[in-house]
Amino acid sequence: MSGAASSPFRVHVRAPGKINVFFEVGEVEADGYHDVASAYQALSLYEDVWAEHSDDFSIEVSGTVDVTGVPLDARNLAMRAARLLASTTGYSGGVHLTIHKAVPVAGGMGGGSADAAGALVACDALWGTGLAMNELHELAAELGADVPFSLLGGTAIGTGRGDELSPALARGRFEWVLVSNTQGLSTPAVYSALDEYRAQRVLDISPAPRAPMVPPGVMQALRAGDPDMLALHVSNDLQVAALALRPDLAEILELGERSGALAGFVSGSGPTLAFLARDEASALDLQVTLSAAGCDALRAHGPVPGARVLTDPTPRR
Repeated sequence: MSGAASSPFRVHVRAPGKINVFFEVGEVEADGYHDVASAYQALSLYEDVWAEHSDDFSIEVSGTVDVTGVPLDARNLAMRAARLLASTTGYSGGVHLTIHKAVPVAGGMGGGSADAAGALVACDALWGTGLAMNELHELAAELGADVPFSLLGGTAIGTGRGDELSPALARGRFEWVLVSNTQGLSTPAVYSALDEYRAQRVLDISPAPRAPMVPPGVMQALRAGDPDMLALHVSNDLQVAALALRPDLAEILELGERSGALAGFVSGSGPTLAFLARDEASALDLQVTLSAAGCDALRAHGPVPGARVLTDPTPRR
């Protein structure tokens, strides 16, 4: 398929980052992966992706967060998404992607996955390939477990490898303060540490559940839009392993919880920390306190929509 003459010159898509308000990890499988059960929530920290016609595939990246180390070649997940869409649909042209990042890099908040979701939606609109949402979701699942949720947004339950999604009702607005960290954590290393602790039956490490699941209390709190209730149920099986690899993060968690957070936890495999606040004013106070202590603290709220096309007021030439 070649590009249609009437297709737009430039497409702008905004895709959200996420946190896992609940994350349970099953036993390690023969292929080295784990089944999980997660409650995802999309947050108002966004990745902006612009797609423009080009004869080849290229990418540029900037951001309000440190983008050092973000690849600008075929290793970039957004570039992989664009190439996958082209090969799947038979599109013969290329694309130039411009990405502006506001989700902390390598922080367990799905910024790269949001880039990939944004690239899928933007290139589909730019090239006029016209894939249905379920087809985009199939491609997203090939790119990574978090990419389908970046397309869906809102609040959802993820099972399997995290990419089998069921939308979940979440009333109201939840306020979050996120603390990012420039020293990343390797996701495989965190999972390996959890597996090792479980094998050694280390105290305070729960055994792997046979069938990971999100408990009813999490669902009830989300449906009620009740941050106090949700604070009782937030949990992350990877947290103990992440803190063992990065003990300094525990001090920040303690500071946040002493300073008014309803709950604090490691987001995904870390190193980003998430703090749940009772309301917007409490979130602002917590952000100020954490920032004064030298932390890179960001405020966000959720849930927000998934990747969507925006209308730019002035086309770029």
